[in-house]
Amino acid sequence: MSQGNSPSNLSLIGPHQLEEVFAPFETYLSPSEDIDQLQTWKGNLDRLSAAWRSSRLLMAAIEPQTYQIRYANEAFRQLTQQVGDNDAIASEIGLFDLFPDWGDTEGELLSRQNLLYLVLRDACGWEAEELPFIEEPILVEFPRNADRPRFIEFWLDFSQVRVQRSDDKADEFADVDWQQFRETKNWKSLEERLIPENYRINGYFLLEGCDVTGRESILRLTQLLIDRESILSPEKFQMVNQRLRSMFRVRDTVILCAERDRVQMYVSLGDRDFSPMRYSLESLSGSHFLRAAQANRVWSVPDLCADCKTDCERWLLKEGVRSLLLIPVVIRASDTTSENRQLAGLVGMMSDRPHNFNRRDCKHATELIPAFTCALRQAIQQRVSSIRNIHPSVAWRFLQEAERQSWGLPPEPIVFKDVYPLYGISDIRGSSGERNRAIQADLLEQCQLGLAILDAVCSARQSPLTEQLRLDLLEYIDTLRDRVAVDAEVTATEYLKQNLEIYFDYFGQCSAEAKGAIEAYRKACDNEHHSIYTARADYDLNLNRINTCLRNSWERAQERMQKIIPHYCDMEISDGMDRMIYVGKSIHADFTPYHLRCLRYEQLRAICECARAIFGLKSQYETTLEVTHLVLVQDSPIDIFHDDNTEKLFDVKGTKDIRYEIVKKRIDKAVDRDTQTRITQPGMLTIVYSTDEEWEEYHLYLRYLAREGCVSRDIEMGCVEPLQGVTGLKFARVSVEPVHEG
Repeated sequence: MSQGNSPSNLSLIGPHQLEEVFAPFETYLSPSEDIDQLQTWKGNLDRLSAAWRSSRLLMAAIEPQTYQIRYANEAFRQLTQQVGDNDAIASEIGLFDLFPDWGDTEGELLSRQNLLYLVLRDACGWEAEELPFIEEPILVEFPRNADRPRFIEFWLDFSQVRVQRSDDKADEFADVDWQQFRETKNWKSLEERLIPENYRINGYFLLEGCDVTGRESILRLTQLLIDRESILSPEKFQMVNQRLRSMFRVRDTVILCAERDRVQMYVSLGDRDFSPMRYSLESLSGSHFLRAAQANRVWSVPDLCADCKTDCERWLLKEGVRSLLLIPVVIRASDTTSENRQLAGLVGMMSDRPHNFNRRDCKHATELIPAFTCALRQAIQQRVSSIRNIHPSVAWRFLQEAERQSWGLPPEPIVFKDVYPLYGISDIRGSSGERNRAIQADLLEQCQLGLAILDAVCSARQSPLTEQLRLDLLEYIDTLRDRVAVDAEVTATEYLKQNLEIYFDYFGQCSAEAKGAIEAYRKACDNEHHSIYTARADYDLNLNRINTCLRNSWERAQERMQKIIPHYCDMEISDGMDRMIYVGKSIHADFTPYHLRCLRYEQLRAICECARAIFGLKSQYETTLEVTHLVLVQDSPIDIFHDDNTEKLFDVKGTKDIRYEIVKKRIDKAVDRDTQTRITQPGMLTIVYSTDEEWEEYHLYLRYLAREGCVSRDIEMGCVEPLQGVTGLKFARVSVEPVHEG
């Protein structure tokens, strides 16, 4: 690709000398060309001259062979920090130097696309509007990764460039069916055909640029605000703060969060810690903050000195803030009319210069209102959803702590002091043994199917190895009949894979009987477990029925219990159901001893309902699984706290409280000190206590339950065999009465 008639070493030009810069283009206007072409050329020069003098339009002349920038107007030179006495670039700078993210591949691709555009237009007769190239502008950030970058949108103008073939006979597109190509428009195939050396380019590209910093700043800030990370996270806020500082030429930002009749103000001033300040709404009466909220529009404060009515504003003034630009964030309730709006917060930009903000800043701030509203709504939703598994009775404290930590404040422990524990358990007696028997039945059945395969193979083809495999499997079956180890599910399946299933391809060729046995084996194991799962499926079904029955019954009872007084209740389901209740004044301020006694009695009634529900279930479905029920009494309060490093929501504090946790873990396996039988029995309610005072209270409750017909009047009593580290426990046990018809 050769230079042709393009001038070289042009150095002294200015806006009045543009005609000299582009004079080589006149060689294309032969005496035979009509006056219209001359007028078109003159019009182009007039347009270029006007653009060149513009202070807003960036322009530069680009050498098409090297893509070096040869000439640039004042606006372009200021942007690229190229200094000179005239429009010639003082130092060598290429077009691709403006695009630091581009590699050689991108540059080569653009060069080929540009050349193909010129070849199709000038050598092949295509109309410019038919060509798809060079339509998209290129966005460039100056300088890269700066605090206050400018964004420039560039595009290339080819109107002053012509291309000619160096040799008219060298046409790499001679065999192209242009009519057919116009239908397919496979531009990449033309790029691959293109031979740059066959062409000569005359003239200069014109690079034009427009400053789109405002548009791009809003777009990028909007994208940052609406992404999934909460704007309340310290990292996200710092990113937003940086962009606002760049966009509005400000010192720092302030965020106000409205909470009922209070406002929390978070200020980031220089190197200060991002700390909250609390004000009542009444104390902010007449402030610019509330005036902006009431007007529900962007609010500019030209000079805080001239209008500073509240302590909050006087504090900002003392810190050096002179002007403010406030963006109110008002969220409209989805289930109310448009007149009912709630102030969620306010975002403010703070400048240390008076009259810092102009109309354009107000326009940009207004455009950002939807993004800030979306960001704050999303943050609220995320904050609530992140703790959706926390019980409503204690959620308020977690919300409070989440709010603090979201602003980068050091965490405070979440502690509920002096709460009363009410623990109960419904245990499925013998569930482990039942599951082991189900595992044993399934594995024996699968091994018998495997033995049938080996029997068939041995009958068809005598093989010492196959016979040994058969004898090994017989021994394995005998072992399974005797006992089932803890890891039997895994080891048995792996044994059959390695000693039987890997030979199926060969065994299937031995005889039709062996092939049929293999098909029967595979069919029996055709499920998600890849093994026989019949007995275990029945066990799982029965276990799930019992757990579902217990859960549904308890949840119905919980609706009643929460109406007595809001309290924390955790429920864990595995082989039965554990229920842990905490209640006290630190959870709900209205708590009294009456509420405690109501809940204790209601807990016993709820467990009786669970037991009765199991009676009904057993009458509908055949199962050998039995359920026992126990309540652990402790009359002294404990302290509970949340630890992020543990899976449990709450742990207990203090030595005496830990004793209660030890009893909880071991009590379901406890035995009668005298008879050495389990203190829990199927269909019965067992109450474990320590002191005479506790028994007096719960004895009264049992009398009430008997009066209601929930339990029998006969009470079995005894002492609990000492547990490890725990002695002195006693128990009382009563039978739960089934529901009597009529």
